[in-house]
Amino acid sequence: MNKREVKSSVKDENLIEKRREQMIRGAVKLFKEKGFHRATTREIAKASGFSIGTLYEYIRTKEDVLYLVCDSIYNEVHDRLSALPTQEGTVEGLQVAINQYYHLIDDMSDEFLVMYQESKSLPKDALQYVLKKEMEMVALFESLLDACAKSGELRISTEQVGIAAHHIVVQGQMWAFRRWALHKSYTIEDYIRVQTDQLFRGLIGK
Repeated sequence: MNKREVKSSVKDENLIEKRREQMIRGAVKLFKEKGFHRATTREIAKASGFSIGTLYEYIRTKEDVLYLVCDSIYNEVHDRLSALPTQEGTVEGLQVAINQYYHLIDDMSDEFLVMYQESKSLPKDALQYVLKKEMEMVALFESLLDACAKSGELRISTEQVGIAAHHIVVQGQMWAFRRWALHKSYTIEDYIRVQTDQLFRGLIGK
């Protein structure tokens, strides 16, 4: 499924990117406080720092803004994880990837929270694209786990690889959903260490 096009009447790609970044930051704060349905496009424009007329030069609907929020998350995940200097087929490389992913969630916890609370409001084609990107995130960790199994660093079956990959992704996202409670007892470093220990000792049996 191809990336969904968000139409703009502005032709300057750099300006489009700049304005949409402002829009994403403003919308995330607003959606977190009020929810997607209660927030108006006028409020999104104000939170973004420009007029409602300017807003509509860069998007067509409120759903476009929500889609841009979701897409920005997956772009950041891809940029950070695809550039990792991980050693293929090693537990160390897998741990580096987990660490980077969980730190990303810590950095973008509001964005993740909004995405998972509000993505159901996306149009069907946009939602399908977001779900596809979610599965690509899972597939990335499946690939790392599978490489560890093939190199002999982990004794893990094909069946376990799929479950373990979903476990990594979901437990990372839990930091965004439950940080309000978890941060009272854990730093992000503590959380990563505990979750990684449980993954290798529990699901993988290492």
